[in-house]
Amino acid sequence: MIILGVDPGLANTGWGVVEESRSRLTCLAYGCITTSADDVVPARLACIHAEMAAVIERYAPSECGIESVFFGANARSAFATGQARGVALLALAEREVGLGEYSPAQIKDAVVGSGGADKHQVAYMVRVLLGLDHEPTPDHAADALAAAICHAHLRRAGMCGLTAR
Repeated sequence: MIILGVDPGLANTGWGVVEESRSRLTCLAYGCITTSADDVVPARLACIHAEMAAVIERYAPSECGIESVFFGANARSAFATGQARGVALLALAEREVGLGEYSPAQIKDAVVGSGGADKHQVAYMVRVLLGLDHEPTPDHAADALAAAICHAHLRRAGMCGLTAR
C-alpha cells in the first residue's frame, strides 16, 4: 500500500510518500511545496493544489495521513494553514484517496512516543523508522513523512479513522 503524508502550510506544504509492505515502511519520496509571500493568496493556493495533484498522480497513493490545523495563539496563521489544507484535501478528493486526519500530538506520539516531541526528535525517528541514511529536510517534509507513518501505524491498529475514499 502507498501512503501519502501531508503537512499543510501556505508558505510550505510538506509531503512524503511511504510504501507499506508486510508491516515494513519504505520511503519512496518526499518534498516541500513552497510558495512566495510576494504572490497573492489565490495564486499560492493554486500552486499548492497543482503540485499536490502532481504528487498524487505520480505516486498513486491509496490513502493519506494529513495533519489537522492547530489553533494556537496565532489565528491568522491557522487560517492560512487551513486554506492550504483545504486545497490539499481537494486534490485528494479529486483522486478518491482515503484520508486519515491527525493532530500534531497524535502524529508525534505515533512516531516518537510523546505528543510533546520537538521537530528534531520527529526528524530523527522518521529517519530511524524508514531506515534512511539522513534526516529528511526540510522539517515540513519530515513532518509529512511522520503523518504517513502515523497513518500506517494507526491503520494497522484499526484506529486510523479513515474519513474519505
